[in-house]
Amino acid sequence: MPASTIARYLNPWKHKREQERLRRVQALRSRDGEECRRCRRPMRFDFPAGHDLTARIEQIVSSPDDAAETLDNLCLTHRRCNAESADYTAEVQERVRRKAEADLLSRSRKRNRKAA
Repeated sequence: MPASTIARYLNPWKHKREQERLRRVQALRSRDGEECRRCRRPMRFDFPAGHDLTARIEQIVSSPDDAAETLDNLCLTHRRCNAESADYTAEVQERVRRKAEADLLSRSRKRNRKAA
């Protein structure tokens, strides 16, 4: 018996989720091609799960309802490209903006002191 057949009987829910994920990846791959939606570099489908260059399913427009899980709202990205977007929330953007303003203000104050 192949290992996948044994796994199907030992943990049927995990097997069913994995089969659903593989079906989605194949559908998205045939629709979008084999390039990452963010960086436009080719994705690798032969690497083990968890590798940075493997494909990951990402929502285009994130929303809490189940309508976001349709194939029209999904795309394939690298795992690393997907992880970068998770850190770039509105709160993080505001912090970056405030820090940039503070740096700009401190530089202008230093120039004014030197000129005086």
